[in-house]
Amino acid sequence: MLEVNLQTMLFEFIGGLGIFLLGIKYMGEGLQKIAGDRLQYFLDKTTSNPFMGVLAGIVVTILLQTSSGTTVLTVGLVNAGFMTLRQAIGVIMGANIGTTMTAFIIGIDIQEYGLPILAVGALMLFFLKNEKFSNIGLTIFGFGALFFGLNLMGTGLRPLSTLEFFHELTLSMSNTPILGVLVGALFTMLVQSSSATIGILQGLMTEGAMELKAALPVLFGDNLGTTITAVIASVGTSIAARRAALTHVVFNLIGAIIIVIFLNVYTIFIANLQDWLNLNEAMTIAFAHGIFNISNTVIQFPFIGALAYFVTKLIPGEDVVVKYKPQHLDPIFIKQSPSVALDQAKAEVIHMGRYALKGLGETSQFLNTNEQKKAEMALQIEGALNNLDHEITDYLVELSRTNFTEAERYSHSALINAVRDIERMGDHYENIIELVNYKISNKVDITEQGMIDLDNMFELTISTVDEAINALENMDREAALSVIQKENAIDKMERNLRKKHIIRLNEGICTGTAGIVFADIISNLERIGDHAVNIADEVLEER
Repeated sequence: MLEVNLQTMLFEFIGGLGIFLLGIKYMGEGLQKIAGDRLQYFLDKTTSNPFMGVLAGIVVTILLQTSSGTTVLTVGLVNAGFMTLRQAIGVIMGANIGTTMTAFIIGIDIQEYGLPILAVGALMLFFLKNEKFSNIGLTIFGFGALFFGLNLMGTGLRPLSTLEFFHELTLSMSNTPILGVLVGALFTMLVQSSSATIGILQGLMTEGAMELKAALPVLFGDNLGTTITAVIASVGTSIAARRAALTHVVFNLIGAIIIVIFLNVYTIFIANLQDWLNLNEAMTIAFAHGIFNISNTVIQFPFIGALAYFVTKLIPGEDVVVKYKPQHLDPIFIKQSPSVALDQAKAEVIHMGRYALKGLGETSQFLNTNEQKKAEMALQIEGALNNLDHEITDYLVELSRTNFTEAERYSHSALINAVRDIERMGDHYENIIELVNYKISNKVDITEQGMIDLDNMFELTISTVDEAINALENMDREAALSVIQKENAIDKMERNLRKKHIIRLNEGICTGTAGIVFADIISNLERIGDHAVNIADEVLEER
């Protein structure tokens, strides 16, 4: 009989946990789609200082329904150069506050309505074809699944209050708070969701299986355990991104230490608050979680600089971060002085071209060394090229509404075309990186002569792009003519290399797979040369 009870308890708990996690996922996805898939843009534009970062972190976390998701997004932005470490710390603090919203939602005593809410969401998903209503339906479905899963978990957890070993465990956590912190941290690391573990804690409290004094250390451990997701996400990223992830750990660890020191006082305060506001058990945990995270942010916010300095010392080194943001575009000149704005746009296009040149160089080194850090740097630069393409194009479109002389209008058109050509260069060397990764993962060997040929073509292509950027910068017709000559040499080299490749294939020196990789690489390099010629043509056709 006991085995059946244990099986039922386990199945209801695991099934409820699964439905609960699904509910959080769908509710977060629905909210994110309703808000528009521009959370990265929102973070980028609203984190001008740490205080705004805190507010942005709160908003984004409420929309994502996961502090880990916000922190991972922040780590990615730092890695990309969109955000400084100081800005990231503010977002991480805000994420810790925003994640408490889930606990407050769980604290609302409507578990018995989980199924009808879920049904309403499902009906909207299946029968309303409008995308906006479908997203609302997804959110409602997730909301209902959250409560239904919570109800199932509560039913599964109910028998724990009668088990002696669990009673002894909670007693141990009451007497030894550090044990509760460890239990909460480890379980959250395992489940990868502090919202889920806090929901379980609220269920245990509701079912009378755990007292407040034992639950609070577990709650703070849950807060600490959620940092593991950001740490995992930072593996292999830039030094700045790893520092951001470590900041999340240090921030939550300091908060846990402070609260454990004053645990008795905090427990009395929360118990009194429960009485004063007549809170149910689940809402009591929600208030304990919310007050703790807000207090932790208020306490540590003045020391953001010190926190940044500390993690910089823990992870030393000079980080090379690709800057995604434009360096020269100032919107104030668009109306005040269009000619100055045009010069700024040109300077930014040259800056973008230099980035493309660097990315091409990193790709060449990746081909020869197979070092992933070379590929990662090149791909970061490619991401920067995409962003600069959007920023410069938007700036030039806005600038097109002003009055130009005929010469300025031609320069404006030339810059728009050059931006697109430089962005396409990034796409082509990204293709080459994918080919090299394929070569590495499938253990494809290109012959020694084949590698020499690729190096020669890379060298000529890089030289051609460099001269094209110089020609555009100085409007140098001689340099532009040289670009055309070099591009002709690239075309000729591609034809010759293809012939040599076919001979190697016929002689059995080269495999078919290696030949495909080789041919695709030189094809992409030839197209990069074509884009360099397009830039040179703009210089030669200047009126």
